[in-house]
Amino acid sequence: MKKTILLLFICCSFCLSGQDIQTPSTFLGYELGTQFTRHHRVIDYYKYLASTAPDRLQLQEYGKTNEGRALVLAYVSSADNMNNLENIRKEHMESTEGKGVAKKAIVWLSYNVHGNESVSTEASMQTIYELLTSRRDYLENTVVIIDPCINPDGRDRYVNWYRQYKNSPHNVDPNSKEHREGWWSGRSNHYMFDLNRDWAWLTQVESQQRLKVYNQWMPHIHVDFHEQSMNSPYYFAPAAEPYHEVITDFQKEFQETIGKNHARYFDREGWFYFTKERFDLFYPSYGDTYPTYNGAIGMTYEQGGSGRAGLGVITANGDTLTLKDRIAHHHTTGLSTVEMASAHADRLNVEFRKFYSSKNYKYKSYVVNGDEDKIKSLASLLDKHEIEYGFARASSARGYRYLTGSNGSLSLDEKSLVISSDQKKGTLVKVLFEPNAQLSDSLTYDITAWSLPFAYGLDALASPSPIGSKEAGIADQEQLQYNIREDAYAYLASWKSMADARFLADLLKSGIRVRYARKPFRLSGKRYDRGTLIITRGDNSNKSDFVNTLKKFAQKHGRQLDHADTGFVETGKDFGSGYVEMIPKVKVGVVMGDPTSTLRYGEIWHFMEQQLGYPFSALDAKYINNIDLDQYNVLVLPDGYGYRKLMGNGFLKKLDSWINDGGKLIAMGSAIKSLEGKEGFGITFKKSDSEENKEDVLAYEETPRERMKNEITGAIFKAEVDFTNPLAYGYGDTYFSLKLGADSYAYLPSGTAVYLDKNTSPVAGFAGSEAQKKLGKTLIFGMENKGRGQVIYLVDNPLFRGFWENGKLFFVNALFMAY
Repeated sequence: MKKTILLLFICCSFCLSGQDIQTPSTFLGYELGTQFTRHHRVIDYYKYLASTAPDRLQLQEYGKTNEGRALVLAYVSSADNMNNLENIRKEHMESTEGKGVAKKAIVWLSYNVHGNESVSTEASMQTIYELLTSRRDYLENTVVIIDPCINPDGRDRYVNWYRQYKNSPHNVDPNSKEHREGWWSGRSNHYMFDLNRDWAWLTQVESQQRLKVYNQWMPHIHVDFHEQSMNSPYYFAPAAEPYHEVITDFQKEFQETIGKNHARYFDREGWFYFTKERFDLFYPSYGDTYPTYNGAIGMTYEQGGSGRAGLGVITANGDTLTLKDRIAHHHTTGLSTVEMASAHADRLNVEFRKFYSSKNYKYKSYVVNGDEDKIKSLASLLDKHEIEYGFARASSARGYRYLTGSNGSLSLDEKSLVISSDQKKGTLVKVLFEPNAQLSDSLTYDITAWSLPFAYGLDALASPSPIGSKEAGIADQEQLQYNIREDAYAYLASWKSMADARFLADLLKSGIRVRYARKPFRLSGKRYDRGTLIITRGDNSNKSDFVNTLKKFAQKHGRQLDHADTGFVETGKDFGSGYVEMIPKVKVGVVMGDPTSTLRYGEIWHFMEQQLGYPFSALDAKYINNIDLDQYNVLVLPDGYGYRKLMGNGFLKKLDSWINDGGKLIAMGSAIKSLEGKEGFGITFKKSDSEENKEDVLAYEETPRERMKNEITGAIFKAEVDFTNPLAYGYGDTYFSLKLGADSYAYLPSGTAVYLDKNTSPVAGFAGSEAQKKLGKTLIFGMENKGRGQVIYLVDNPLFRGFWENGKLFFVNALFMAY
């Protein structure tokens, strides 16, 4: 920590009093709450505080955003505590091992994870100022860690937009433009990801860098400051049901302790608030749940306002909500939280140590088999979470089989990954790996299933008995041999994982021509599956550096290439056959803007640039009708809800002509609805097998629960796969799909690649009884030929939040192989 913490100070011979420290308003040159502060000026204020009170405040720059903005933490406590900060940290972390006698409370306050929920960063400046001045007594036994802005890129996007569009003076009319952000709001980060749903999956650089420091501290309390609808009163803990079963009685109890203290202050001011509604503690990737599963009191605080409120707005009940009001509320709950931590420091330490004592969870070990690249990818995620794992010895284990949904046995070898729940991060292991999380209430705020073996497409077993393991198993790519013979007829590479896909992308970008097998074949006694990459010397005879380039990319991606001395195969199709096709270096266009979802477009953007590494053009729907689509081989329609208007403007006719002339359309999620029933497109809604008569009168308050019968809140379904379909190359005969809604489409006349058969019960998560009735014999992924082109339908989202690893190869197949 001493090497990583940046100390910003000015030497002084005396301790400065509160009067010597400038308020945020004085430093910024305007009254706090009268304008929004750009990120660099917020950091300037924190640097100023660190230089003015170096004995009580230290800053640490823990990373950079995609757009180059600094990610900063502020550590604030008493002078004695700050002088002993590293020892306090070490003593606290010993509690996770049942050791030590830690006495200090550790509180982490995270602000502005959603960029246009901008009030919290403003409130953080007032909060830290008062901790250094009038509330210094809280810090005698407490260390407070403040992240003033988790999402600087999104925040500055909002602040800059608001400054551009606001009236002068600002206009409180909610219809005025300053209260109506455009398609790309400030909520998300650079890649349009929701950082508040990325704590567990760590797909974004902000999350990855933050977690490295979070794991060094593991605070007693973590608060995630948010905003909600401008018409909503303030929300604070305790949270709503469902609570995950691993949450301890103390964690629940202390949420109430803090909530009652907040209520005391809010009651005094006559401010409205609510608790125990809407915001539950279940999905593991939030800024409240992830810390909770690591022993903290994890809480979300929600102020009314968000991007609609600006500097002031008239709410639905006729009141005027100002930025000053919003600052006051977040500032109050922030200080109230620290107050309660200080008052209960001893109890927090005792209970935190208890959290890390041995747990008697049903499953003592989780073991996974499967493709080595997928094992490696999962192990990389575990490393980031500091979850311990090992590799099995040759044996077998009994327990719950994920693949079959029942008890059985699994053969183990030295490549089988073993994760024990008897470790420091054992609770997190249970949450991330359990086959089906126990749900106490179907009314949830997010998805209800996420089990990592399903997400990574691995054959897994949950064992009620410990499984022994050792450190070994996955070969490092440096240990692989890359002796590529220059005289080989061809070089063969597998097609099973995203590592294979990245290898292909680099080859195509470098100009190397690659073929793929549409039929399995056998050569030199070895079987090669559909999708196998075939790189021939003849196809690349005009490329002087062919072999060196091939070797470079094989080494970069850890690919072991087989040599073929002939194109004459033992069984299957020879390399000159029409069943061995050239993979085109496709030019990809992705539609963005209204009508697409920013989150869904962002998933494709991040996937193409950061995961696959293949270029694409972002085509705004505003001008797409003016574009010559013949410049593109592939056009992607991300999920979204306004396509009917776009299609009605003549774009559908243009699209139809382009496809017939050889283009490939990939339609995802709700974008498919705009093609359903249209002439020339084979996609149709699935007709319900039965319709129940609704004769009973339903109590009004039961309506939300009744509605849930027709909903699917992120449940996992076991689907069938036609692995002979090019969309499914690299897969077996089953796929576990994360279904986010009840949209149901009939099988395609031909080209159905992934589908649900008659059994439509989820293997994990919640799906309403009526929704399940609609899912029998429905399409998940499929393709159809149309003229000289293709249309690909991705009903479920294989790129959801960047964490559903096993779906990603379907998208790559759609780009390169589905012809």
